[in-house]
Amino acid sequence: MNSVLPPDAFLALRAECAVLDVRSPAEYAQGHIPGAFNLPLFTDEERARVGTLYKQQGPEPAFLLGLRLVGPKLEDFVRTARKVAPHRRVAVHCWRGGQRSQSMAWLFRQAAFEVTTLEGGYKRYRQHVLEGFERRRLQLIVIGGKTGAGKTKVLHALQHMGEQVLDLEALAHHKGSSFGSIGETPQPTTEQFENDLFDAIERLDPQQRIWVENESRSIGRIYLPMGFWSQKQTAPLLNIEIPHEQRIQNLINDYASAPLDELRAAFIRLEKRLGGLRLKTALEALQRQDFATAAEMALAYYDKTYRYELENSRASVITTLTFEHADADEIARQCRQWADNYQLAARLQTP
Repeated sequence: MNSVLPPDAFLALRAECAVLDVRSPAEYAQGHIPGAFNLPLFTDEERARVGTLYKQQGPEPAFLLGLRLVGPKLEDFVRTARKVAPHRRVAVHCWRGGQRSQSMAWLFRQAAFEVTTLEGGYKRYRQHVLEGFERRRLQLIVIGGKTGAGKTKVLHALQHMGEQVLDLEALAHHKGSSFGSIGETPQPTTEQFENDLFDAIERLDPQQRIWVENESRSIGRIYLPMGFWSQKQTAPLLNIEIPHEQRIQNLINDYASAPLDELRAAFIRLEKRLGGLRLKTALEALQRQDFATAAEMALAYYDKTYRYELENSRASVITTLTFEHADADEIARQCRQWADNYQLAARLQTP
């Protein structure tokens, strides 16, 4: 196993090596390689002390301080690495592939580990991720539809049928509306979302179609990377239409059990878009647990927004599939049939 590898080869080792991120906890929290274990050489405070001393007095005093801080931890580093990597194969990286990863690599080699380091460190990895979004061409098909159309359930049904799926809302920990954070864990940073999305894409076959839900570029507090967003904008769009009453029921099923204070807060965030009268009606409906009326108020805004987005869509093809009585599995089957026919027609037209 080579001792220093570029990002693509380094990432390929994850199936057989434990990836050890030796940056500080704050650096790791901002963004890390999916699956990497944080084994920080310095705490956040220690890293700040060493960095300040480096700027004020130069590299040698900073190096000596680093030695004093790290020395007592060496045994714990090795013990932890043995637990994380019982087969003693580790892939180590820091920010730039400098002293932190080199020092830890040296320590683990002395402890009889087989060690690989990441060329250029996490900084080079991030460049690899962002360039990958620009470079990788994906055969995306977008599932669209008004709020409450059950797009996520259709996406999951397609996945159960063996189709390739990217669940952007699951990766973002957000459902993409004012109500999107309800029932979700805290969102990752945009940087971590990009890392997770890139990792998910890398696990798919780019020669085969990939289904994705129609999302805005922002999903809660995170943003889709431009390279991916531009491809999604021009991909074929399947617009799912189901009866209005079924959409209302879907929203009731999804949100009626949520805490009332969170539902109230979500409506209040929409005040400027809903208008005072609709907001008042929605809040009063929530108070008496009339979730159907509250949902109607939300749809008054979201339906108008979706119509505007559909009219201004840049999708290469927009096809509407209308269903009167169909569950997510049946909708997914018809979506798949449409995709088969669409791709067959495209192949027949290719000279």
